[in-house]
Amino acid sequence: MSRPFPSRSSSSSGPFVRVNGKIRSREVRVIGVDGKQLGVLTLGEALTMARSNGVDLVEVAPNATPPVCRLVDYGKYRYEQAKRDKESKKHQHATKVKEVQLSPKIDPHDLGVKIGHAIDFLCEDMKVKVTLKFRGREMAHTEFGFQVVEKFLTDISAYGHPDFEPKLNGRAINLMISPLPRNKRAKHPSQLDGAAPVPAPSVRPQINHQPAAAPVERGAKTEEPRPAGGFANNPFAELEVKR
Repeated sequence: MSRPFPSRSSSSSGPFVRVNGKIRSREVRVIGVDGKQLGVLTLGEALTMARSNGVDLVEVAPNATPPVCRLVDYGKYRYEQAKRDKESKKHQHATKVKEVQLSPKIDPHDLGVKIGHAIDFLCEDMKVKVTLKFRGREMAHTEFGFQVVEKFLTDISAYGHPDFEPKLNGRAINLMISPLPRNKRAKHPSQLDGAAPVPAPSVRPQINHQPAAAPVERGAKTEEPRPAGGFANNPFAELEVKR
């Protein structure tokens, strides 16, 4: 009958390691505290030797015949094992894949943008998956799609190489491109063109722009200032009142 849950003896943080009385083999090959081979001993003799040295008997190679055990403090052994696992993970680089989609009738400017993106990915040690899809009647002239792919490969040849030849799979051309080694790869275009430093913007004095007065033509009547509280066209302004 299978157990629905893992047993309590199994460790979730790493592989299960047998220690001391949990070792099942009758004979074990023992490695001493100083790292020297002590030969093949019975399990009882190995446990007695571990107790006399104040350490544990840890099974380090269970698949060997006989199993290899080491005289070491189990807490120290787990710490060293975790440290080695952490160091090994630092040197592991997960391969990332970026996809670039093309079309048989892609505009030259758009193709240049796609090529620029692919160069950015390859310079960052990423793989590039190229997919060119045919739609409708474009399947009657697949050679145009292969021409676009060949143009794409030619422009990125200094940064990556195809893993296999472009091939038609259904209604699309699929291709995988891997980055070249750094010592054989061309530099990124941004590193080749030395960008000049952008000068600091100069502070211009603020000028109060006021609309200039329109020139007065000859014979034109100038408007008199409007009296406060009066009307613009007062018909009684020139009327003389006799007293």
